[in-house]
Amino acid sequence: MDSIIHFAHSITREAGKLLAERFGHPQEVDFKGDIDMVTETDRLSERLLMEKISSAFPDHGILSEESPAVKGNSEWRWVIDPLDGTTNYAHGFPFFCVSIALEKQGSLVWGAVFDPLRDEMFEAALGAGARLNGSPIRVSKVDRLADAFLATGFPYDIRVNPDNNLDHFSAMATRSLAIRRAGSAALDLAYTAAGRFDGFWELKLKPWDTAAGTLIVSEAGGCVTDLDGSDHHLESPAVVASNGLIHGEMLAVLGESVKK
Repeated sequence: MDSIIHFAHSITREAGKLLAERFGHPQEVDFKGDIDMVTETDRLSERLLMEKISSAFPDHGILSEESPAVKGNSEWRWVIDPLDGTTNYAHGFPFFCVSIALEKQGSLVWGAVFDPLRDEMFEAALGAGARLNGSPIRVSKVDRLADAFLATGFPYDIRVNPDNNLDHFSAMATRSLAIRRAGSAALDLAYTAAGRFDGFWELKLKPWDTAAGTLIVSEAGGCVTDLDGSDHHLESPAVVASNGLIHGEMLAVLGESVKK
């Protein structure tokens, strides 16, 4: 396990370096939907990560955003987002990251979210706590939703699907201190783990968006569930993450807006 984590650190930083070096330069951009962008750097970062993993561990599975899944024939699977915050990245907005998680027999055992511009590596191993650049981190101690600083995001089908989080945002905005929508779910989760946000929720995320971040929140002492309070898993339709102290209030408000 130690050797795998050492390797994971190395490739995470290597992919982050690639993102940082290309940031601010013109990008070739394609669209997977009306507003769902993918840049050439997404693909370059993904290729780097997948080639490194496949070379070092040819029997490991890989689940990644832009490529078909690699099934593998071992108990290990990597879940990678080569560039979380693509729209930010393409527009020169400096809030993006590399997110990598590792599963063993279907359970998350390690994850990292790396912000290369700030050189911040948020990381957690199952049962070993969460760290930022090697120093332990913990969730915040805010115990009232009225005092909570929150984060959220909106799905790519916001223009055509009424299940677009606007109702939840409206309900939560009047009950909390403030809400930010920065554009990278992985970093939002990492910030929640570090106590920079008190809570985060979002709909329609994919496994590569949440795998590393949810483990980091849990290992930092936080709480992660689905929208209805049930256990969160990688295929869950939504995620609610918090410091635990405001989790019940968050679920109650989100539940009210669903009923409306």
